[in-house]
Amino acid sequence: MPLATFVGVFNPPSASARQLARRQEDNGLAVMSEAICDSCAAHHRSLFRLTSPSWLLFVLAVAATVLCVRSGLWQMLASLLSPEFSQGLILPFVAAFLVWQRRDQMERMPFTGSWSGLLIVVLGAALAVLGALSTVFTLEHYAALLMFCGLVLAWTGWRAFRQLWVAMLVLFFMVPPPQFLYQNLSMQLQLLSSQIGVGFMRLLGVTVFLEGNVIDLGVYQFQVAEACDGLRYLFPLVTISFLMAYFFKTALWKRMVVFLSSIPLAVLMNSVRVGMIGVLVQHWGARMAEGFLHAFQGWLVFMMSGGLLLLEVMLLARIGPKGKPWREQFRLDLQRSPPRTVRAMPRPLPVTLYLSAALLIVFGTVSVLLPERAEFVPRRVSFGRYPNVIGEWQGRRETLDPAYRDALMLDDYLLADFTRKADPPINFYVAWYDSQRAGRSAHSPYSCLPAGGWEIKSLTRRELPGARPGGEALRVNRVLIQSGRRRQLVYYWFQQRGRLVTNEYAAKWYLFWDALTRNRTDGALVRLVVPLEPGGADADRQLTEFAAAAASTLPPFVPD
Repeated sequence: MPLATFVGVFNPPSASARQLARRQEDNGLAVMSEAICDSCAAHHRSLFRLTSPSWLLFVLAVAATVLCVRSGLWQMLASLLSPEFSQGLILPFVAAFLVWQRRDQMERMPFTGSWSGLLIVVLGAALAVLGALSTVFTLEHYAALLMFCGLVLAWTGWRAFRQLWVAMLVLFFMVPPPQFLYQNLSMQLQLLSSQIGVGFMRLLGVTVFLEGNVIDLGVYQFQVAEACDGLRYLFPLVTISFLMAYFFKTALWKRMVVFLSSIPLAVLMNSVRVGMIGVLVQHWGARMAEGFLHAFQGWLVFMMSGGLLLLEVMLLARIGPKGKPWREQFRLDLQRSPPRTVRAMPRPLPVTLYLSAALLIVFGTVSVLLPERAEFVPRRVSFGRYPNVIGEWQGRRETLDPAYRDALMLDDYLLADFTRKADPPINFYVAWYDSQRAGRSAHSPYSCLPAGGWEIKSLTRRELPGARPGGEALRVNRVLIQSGRRRQLVYYWFQQRGRLVTNEYAAKWYLFWDALTRNRTDGALVRLVVPLEPGGADADRQLTEFAAAAASTLPPFVPD
């Protein structure tokens, strides 16, 4: 043991000596504290500023991203110009505001970069290639957003990206759903809005009859068409509710309630609009469902929907032991500008940003230089030359209304009634598409039949004996439908690029696969309908015999 320690243990210092030592220790801690505070103050007085080369590199990478998926973005822009998705046009500005709102935190954070961002850029580029080869525009839409988000992450790093994730997520609300999902959703919403709207009319004492989406008021009839399916409310309200939940500074479950409630609210308010139109038509005539008044009703109901969302926020703010006025919980946190004494430092660029930008620029340049992939359309015979006689059946041609043909976006079609002796006529319909991309695809009867007032009583799949077009057994969807006392039997299948498919989702999968591997998306929907008459002949036997005869005539018109 050292001598000084030995002496200190057995000969402790006096009180005055202890006080002097304590003052010296406090002075040392104070000096250290001042040094740390000076260091912290210096850190907070320093901000990172973006330099011109940083902006130039980022803008070049974003421009290259646009070049990579330019065809898909043009198609998305066309969708955003439609009323259903027009809210998407302002979402980039909303995202920019959310980034600007976080500018104070972002300016104080170093951008460390992230290799995960580079990986996301690579995945987005691979998805863009897959979307271009398969001609599925939805894949290109998500590819563009993935590449953009990956580029931002490769630049900022995870710590700074956490300040931006809401702004990035808002951009995904711009992407329209795949067309076949949109069609099915639209049809179901038309039926649901019709049913609830009719219930609302009956509640107000209006006598009304409903067949599918056709509302019969006796003197007037009107249809809940695609424009009134509620999707013009649904997509904007879901987006608005997401932003309201974000600015609602409260418990997570309350924010989830605000967001999820927008879906039933949109359906309910659209149904109220349908019912309101019916009541107005009943009292003041059909002009109440046309022109400016019709559009004004839609605008008014949408504004009421937004008001109900705000009312929901006000009520939820009061719930719970820590309930506060809604103005204290629902707010925009705007950052203050830093003082002029703050020292600005140039922000260094991480290597992950250089690599991600270089990858996107090379990918964009190659996509421009390579020739655009032209879709292959097989040679075929027009349905104008289809025979009017098939075996024992004699056909009589019909034409589709131009409005229906434009809505279906057909390239060619056959519509005819075929009769044999005293049997009921068989309605034979074939819809042909040279290309089934960009939303042009066969509308499944499973979705379309209920809209015409028909109720589906049963849906089964069966293999037809004796019908083997091309050596493959013909499998069909067998649908029994009813409207009032009328009943019909429907057979339908998808005949596409050498395949006979009965499942709608399997048809979409083969569409994707053949576009990727064969560069083809052509195909047809084949539908047979026969009325079920009391005491009449066996409808299944009639359709089976006609399907076997008709299927053998289709190859020149629906090539493999």
